Amino acid sequence: MANASLRRITRPGNRNTLPPMKSFKKTFLKLQAGIVAALLAVTARAEPLKIGYSDWPGFTIFEVAKQKEWFKEAGVDVELVWFDYLPSLDAFAAGKVDAVTVVATDALVNGANGAKSKIIAILDYSDGSDMIIGKPGIESIKDLKGQKVGIEATLVEHLLLLEALKQNGMTQSDIEIVNTATNETPQTLGSGKVAAVGAWYPVSSQALKQVPGSKKLFTSADAKGLIYDVLAVNPVSFAQRKDDWAKVVEVFYKCVDYISDPATRDDAIKIMAARAGADLEEYAKNVPGTHFLTLAEAKAAFKKGEGLESLYGSMITGNQFNLDNKVYTESQKPSSYLAPSIVEGL
Repeated sequence: MANASLRRITRPGNRNTLPPMKSFKKTFLKLQAGIVAALLAVTARAEPLKIGYSDWPGFTIFEVAKQKEWFKEAGVDVELVWFDYLPSLDAFAAGKVDAVTVVATDALVNGANGAKSKIIAILDYSDGSDMIIGKPGIESIKDLKGQKVGIEATLVEHLLLLEALKQNGMTQSDIEIVNTATNETPQTLGSGKVAAVGAWYPVSSQALKQVPGSKKLFTSADAKGLIYDVLAVNPVSFAQRKDDWAKVVEVFYKCVDYISDPATRDDAIKIMAARAGADLEEYAKNVPGTHFLTLAEAKAAFKKGEGLESLYGSMITGNQFNLDNKVYTESQKPSSYLAPSIVEGL
């Protein structure tokens, strides 16, 4: 039987078989390739997951996990890399970090420019920390008709401004936008050259302090879900190390539970303020402007819907904003970015 079997394998004209030596060589090469792939996988697992984060409270909360050594406790090696916000996006695009904490709308921009990502966790939504601030004498959004507004065009405050105008029966054509770097908005408002500015915390807080008589005209609390913040992961890293990323996500929601618990909230804020280099008392006052999503809330927000209560619906709005303002020309599909499986499985 053995000889018959051997002849059947090596019969001339059988296109699905190879002579014994070639067959052996092919098997050896496959084995060799398998060993190399296994070694690469082991090497990848040995490398820490690098996460770029910055000074928005929904991002800085990762510092709690670092200080408490919760990543180590969970069995995952994580290196948190501190950046200013925009450089963190550049680092992700350049492959210098495996993941980045980012505004969901900006994840679309990165993707349109070639740095696609998988959104594996919803961190927070802005709940008052993003603001349109009027100079003294400007009492409402309606008072901005025919006036100049200083914002950093195409960023989230621009999106917030359009929502404010929409809710007040106005459009962008009713005002004049003065492109202004966000960190320069306090000085710009103080100069009197614009009627209002748009800024996020901590710059928004600085503007209110530096310009006596200025006031909030509209905040992200008036448009909950317009500005979601997420953890966006390189798709290759996500595919290769999904179990490790699941541990990261679980630890993040442990951080949310920690800051949500009155018994430990002050400790969390102390850790975050220190990382951000902010005054503790001032930081504590502004933390409520960020709504940290619990695991249950994240599961709900990952469900597909058309409104702002759904991350999908919010990203549809953000995608249209990016197209309208020529941030990119090829429409992005939010569904191709969303990867809710880890959150759904916790």
